[in-house]
Amino acid sequence: MPFPSPRLHILSTCLTLALMGGAPAALAAPVAAVHEAAQAQQQAMLDTMRDLVGIESGSKDVEGVERIAALIRDRLKALGATVEIIQPTDIFRLDDTPEKVGPMVHAEFKGKGQKKIMLIAHMDTVYRNGMLKDQPFRIDGDKAYGLGIADDKHGVATIIHTVTLLQKLGFEDYGTLTVLINGDEEISSPGARSTITRLGADQDAVFSFEGGGAEARLTLATSGIGAAYLTVQGKTSHAGARPEGGVNALYELAHQLLQLDKLSKPEEGLKLNWTVAQAGTNRNVIPGQATAQADARALRVSDFDALSRTLEERIQKKLLPDSKVSVKFEVRRPPLEATPASRALAQHGVQIYKELDLPMKVVDRASGGGTDAAFAALKARGPVIEGMGLSGFGAHSNDAEYIQINSIVPRLYLAARMIMDVSQDKAPMK
Repeated sequence: MPFPSPRLHILSTCLTLALMGGAPAALAAPVAAVHEAAQAQQQAMLDTMRDLVGIESGSKDVEGVERIAALIRDRLKALGATVEIIQPTDIFRLDDTPEKVGPMVHAEFKGKGQKKIMLIAHMDTVYRNGMLKDQPFRIDGDKAYGLGIADDKHGVATIIHTVTLLQKLGFEDYGTLTVLINGDEEISSPGARSTITRLGADQDAVFSFEGGGAEARLTLATSGIGAAYLTVQGKTSHAGARPEGGVNALYELAHQLLQLDKLSKPEEGLKLNWTVAQAGTNRNVIPGQATAQADARALRVSDFDALSRTLEERIQKKLLPDSKVSVKFEVRRPPLEATPASRALAQHGVQIYKELDLPMKVVDRASGGGTDAAFAALKARGPVIEGMGLSGFGAHSNDAEYIQINSIVPRLYLAARMIMDVSQDKAPMK
């Protein structure tokens, strides 16, 4: 039997793929209804971002966070969600945690399918109350400016308008669509972390709507952030008349820092750097107390656990037997670790972006730290993807924070398609 010509073979292959719904040409074109629905949401989403930016919500301005939470609650309730504002009670007390932290907005949409999907963002900012009057929301060309717009009020707006888009399309094939917006992310989520972890454990997929970068990307890995606090208790005495009557806490601190100096493993992404130290009150007084702080970074949760144990073991070896030495290690944020499931789902997102003829990178090696997605991933059974938000720049800056308006439609399209494909088992999840 003669072999078919190469051209005939290619045509036959393409026809077979087309009949199977998998032709390259079909993959290259956006789903028209979803794309048109995303385009229809652009102005409304800009209006929502204006409204969110118009409420000052610094992490420690609890009243401001409560005001913005009420606005978000009302928007989600109007879309048909069951909504509650949660006041944190299980607060993980960090060194700088205020007495009271801001609330969370928790909403659930019930669908007709099986898959459970969670969308997360945060509504608090790093800015001081009173700064808004000098920097209100404004549009300049293809940029929308405003305090907190890039980190992360656009993320809240993207979630609201993704849900709106799905409703305009009549899409209800998910089982539950859970939305969680927290109000303490910028202070390491002491009140929200346990809720994020608990809800994340019950999801088939979690999408976090922090910014998607100046160049479009999805993020699967971030460094964890930790802190170590070393305290030495000695005994004061006159430095000139009776130094032998004291226990020099500064000497002991110096000894401890030297023996705790080589715990970094840069080749494995583990870093521990002592950055702050204090000791003594007067030149002529043997210091009775000394303290030091360190910044820690890690790529794996287990590395922080091991570092904490090592610190406890090392401080037992003292220079001055009569001194008292203690160390506290806190995980401010665990690392987000890439998994085979998150890599597969992110690559599906890349293909969705190609339908719009747009490139997108997948970052699966940690290059920074600090994401609530890491709390969601601690006990997650499914993939967790960060960076689902808009392109922008200037997070935490006082006068340059903006989002790129031309990223609104592509990101709404991406979020909607990811939710639809996960719900209908059209996206790889392993």
